[in-house]
Order: sequence, then C-alpha cells, then structure tokens
Amino acid sequence: MSAYAIYRFPHADHATLIQQTEGEPAEYQFCSELNGKQGFVVAPFEVSAQQPILLIRPDIVETIELGRQVIHSVENRNHATCPPDSSYTIDFANYHAQLETGLFRKIVLARCVDEESEEPIDPMELFRCACMLYPRMFISLVSTLKSGVWLTATPEILLEGKGSDWRTIALAGTMKLAGDQLIGEGETVCWPTKDIQEQRIVTTFIAECLEQFTGDFHEEGPRTVRAANLVHLRSDFSFTLPDSQHLGDLLHALHPTPAICGLPKRETFNFIIQNEHTPRRYYSGFMGMLDPEGGTHLYVSLRCMNIEGSHYHLYAGGGLLKDSTEEQEWQETEAKLETMRRCIAIKKM
Repeated sequence: MSAYAIYRFPHADHATLIQQTEGEPAEYQFCSELNGKQGFVVAPFEVSAQQPILLIRPDIVETIELGRQVIHSVENRNHATCPPDSSYTIDFANYHAQLETGLFRKIVLARCVDEESEEPIDPMELFRCACMLYPRMFISLVSTLKSGVWLTATPEILLEGKGSDWRTIALAGTMKLAGDQLIGEGETVCWPTKDIQEQRIVTTFIAECLEQFTGDFHEEGPRTVRAANLVHLRSDFSFTLPDSQHLGDLLHALHPTPAICGLPKRETFNFIIQNEHTPRRYYSGFMGMLDPEGGTHLYVSLRCMNIEGSHYHLYAGGGLLKDSTEEQEWQETEAKLETMRRCIAIKKM
C-alpha cells in the first residue's frame, strides 16, 4: 500500500481509509500553503526539508467497520516509580530556569522512550486495539515514505468545521484517575491552581488568534473531560469564518498552541528546538482531514508512537510553569506514555 491514513472519530464504530495510489504526498514548508487544499494533512512540530507538512491525496476513500474486538486486560506496569532519567533532569532544570527568570510564562517539555517486541506487530492491529481501548479519542494511523508510520490517540481538536461554521478547543492540565474515579468522567476531580493557570494561558492565546480572523466567536468552559485514564481541562470555541479557503493562514496562527509549545510562542518554540534532547518529529504537530467545504477535522498529534518494525518510539510531554516540580511533571509524562504502552502490551500477549 502506498501513502495512506486511517482514522476513527471519537465514539464512532467505523474508520475511514484515505489512500494515495500514485506518487508521494505533496510537501509544504508553511501552513499557509494549505490554503484551498484538500487531503489528509500530516504536519510536524517543526517544519523542515526532512520533516515537511505532508498532504495525502484522497484517491481512494473507504469506510471500514471496526466490529467488536475482545481486549484482554493487562496490568499497568508501574513506570511512575522509576526516577527521571538524566536527560529529562537536565532538560527540566534548563527549562525551569527560564520560567524562574520570567523569560517564559509556560513551556512544554517532551520526551521519547523506546519499546520493543520480539516480533513486529501489524500496525493495523495496534490501530484496532487503540480504537477499542480509547473510544473518547481521535485515533489515526498514518504511513508515508517521508514520515514513516505513526499511531496517534489524541483528545485535542485543533480545527474542525466546514463552510463558515468552525470550532477549536483549549486543552491543558492533566490528572490521572484512580479507584472509583475511573467509573465516571472525572466529575469529582479538584484541579490545583497550576493546572487552572496553564489552561487559562492556552485559552487566552486561542482567543487572541481568533480575533485576527473573526469578530464572531463564543467561548464555553472550562470543563473536565476524560481521555483514557487521564482528565484534562477543556474550553470550547465556536466561531464563523467569512472565507474557508484560507484555513492555512488560521493554522499558521494557531500552531503550535501553548498546549504543546509555550508562551511567548516564538521564543519558546525556538528554545525547544535548540534544547530538547529528542527531536519531536511529527509528535505535537497535527493531522487529519482538510476539506474547507466538505468537512475539516484536524487534531493535535498527542499520545503518539512512531512504528519501525518491532521498535516503537513513544512520545509524551507536559506543560511547565514556574511552580512545576520535576517529579510531578515526570509522572505526568509516564501517565501519558501508558496510552501507547498498553496497546503494545496487549498485542504482545
């Protein structure tokens, strides 16, 4: 199979396959080049010649019924008891120093860990497993020659809508559910000040971006939403656009949001590129279907893994504020990494 993407929307019982039958996906260096385009977008955190924005042409579009699959329970490995590794400790100290001096208001620190299996696991089986495990999330599996193979399970909408009606969300703050909390949607969670502040930073940024494109937008929230065994704070924005043919310009303004980068946007972005131990590649970029009139559904690429045969590169990150602690942030990334670790563990059985 040539370049393809298969994705499932939250709570859907079917997936959609997009396949480009000839040639390679179009490559772009700027989000603004997506104006008026249609196809499945795969965008990295940092655009470069080696990691361009990719647009998979929808030569074939198929609906795939997922059916029901028995998922055997598997015990969570207690990674959170492991101390932070040396590279994370170095990065945290470096990042946090910038917050203490007041240079940044927020900055996101990401990390990558490697998992292996004795035999390669069919990526489609991992996709189906993720669909069964995480009904609340957008699940996607993408394969192109340039990007490699990526599996994503994300709760964060970057841009969604068609015609003149659009929406986006501000998602920040993370807490892990335990015990009786796992029965519901996180209604009993009490959010600490740090998470409330982090979510407000993201919300303010998105409102300021939207003001550049429309005078007609409405904000609701924040509210608690569940994603796997985690909960986040979410605010919803609905808005109108006078011209849906310039979505690339809006994407340029939005990406990367403070939820995956920080504030000030350009300064934190440059700092991350120069200082983070592991390049993010297509983690914390965005992906999904771009179609200004027929329906656009773009999601931030969180809870990702890059699949290379029997090797799996898992990515996760967390937002740092001035009062963040290394142990707290490390455990947050461990909780997020468990999303993909669980898929691998189940398929090893």
